[in-house]
Amino acid sequence: MGRQKDHKVEIRNKRASFDYEFLETYEAGIVLVGTEIKSIRMGRVSLVDSYCYFVGNELFVKGMNVATYFWGSWGQHEPTRDRKLLLNKKELRHLRQSVKEKGLTIVTVKIFINDEGLAKLVIALAKGKKVYDKRQTIKEKDIRREMERSE
Repeated sequence: MGRQKDHKVEIRNKRASFDYEFLETYEAGIVLVGTEIKSIRMGRVSLVDSYCYFVGNELFVKGMNVATYFWGSWGQHEPTRDRKLLLNKKELRHLRQSVKEKGLTIVTVKIFINDEGLAKLVIALAKGKKVYDKRQTIKEKDIRREMERSE
């Protein structure tokens, strides 16, 4: 039985791009249990207020809410549990060094299902925006919208 290729799941964290300036992005695998991947494939995941942190040499995502699977029974997962991210050692070392710098954090950008049917999380090394940076982002968005209307 083949995988469903016509149903694409892509959930974005829109708040992250408003609050943070992305410096680098990475595509990470996620360690999941059976009912979690089924909920993600149904699009029942929220990335609001989620971020990444290190425990030892491992990277975890905190605050990612994967809704419980409707058809699951005794093997249900905890919706807001911390999940381990999979990156190679070089990427982990670089992120760890960058987070030690002042003002940088790792935020979740989007989650999607790739062509092989695996859930991938796009994370970004980010710097927090100041209030005037946020106003500038709103201005640029309004200008872009006006230009699209006039075409």
